[in-house]
Amino acid sequence: MIPALWISKTGLDAQQTNISVTSNNLANASTVGFKKSRAIFEDLLYQKINQPGGRSSADGYLPEGLMIGAGAKVVATQKQFGQGDVETTDNSFDLMIQGRGFFEIQLPDGTTAYTRNGQFTKNEEGTIVNSDGFPLLPQMQVPENATSLTVGRDGQVSVAIGNSSVSQDLGQITVTDFINPSGLEPIGDNLFLETTASGAPQQGIGGQDGMGSIRQSMLETSNVKVTEELVNLITAQRVYEMNSKVLTTVDNMMGSLIQSV
Repeated sequence: MIPALWISKTGLDAQQTNISVTSNNLANASTVGFKKSRAIFEDLLYQKINQPGGRSSADGYLPEGLMIGAGAKVVATQKQFGQGDVETTDNSFDLMIQGRGFFEIQLPDGTTAYTRNGQFTKNEEGTIVNSDGFPLLPQMQVPENATSLTVGRDGQVSVAIGNSSVSQDLGQITVTDFINPSGLEPIGDNLFLETTASGAPQQGIGGQDGMGSIRQSMLETSNVKVTEELVNLITAQRVYEMNSKVLTTVDNMMGSLIQSV
């Protein structure tokens, strides 16, 4: 069997994965706090026919070898945690992190998840929760008679009570960062989980020690650039077509060989 058939097949598989990654980015172009991904490619093992540096004669060495590659594969999908654009809202529960860091969310099983999506609200008990009803950590309860909510850039939360000018502190929203955010595991619902690759979570105060500051009544939009993703999609499509052309060419070569036998 001609090796080019299997080589081009790996190229087709790799580009199918690449197109899937790109399509997921485009599908989430309007998702608040979404971070785009990119496919990481590697070439496969090589068939070494002549080793570089091998002897060509008693007194000489081969300056280049003769090695035939086996194709390509996608080895990883890397999250890009660049800052998204800013969207201003009229909701005092909308928060964004300007800079590095994540909000902490408590899942129903007690696990801590992390998110860049700051679309928060309060549930029937007054607890600040995300759109799925999972509480923000540390948990805070807004009193029934609270008339306004204020969140400082350092994450300090306070509310105004009734018609008086008296304010009540509810707590401190911490910002959590990781040495390698790209190592976090995305689980959907705009949430990430800690992994060995991400490193341990490091909690801090917004605007201090390299942590991002918290901005109220603002949201971080998706960092997907639609035009850039469309260019990537066109590139992947053309590479896919070229690999398909290789299959057609090899098929024609084999057809000519079979007819001549």
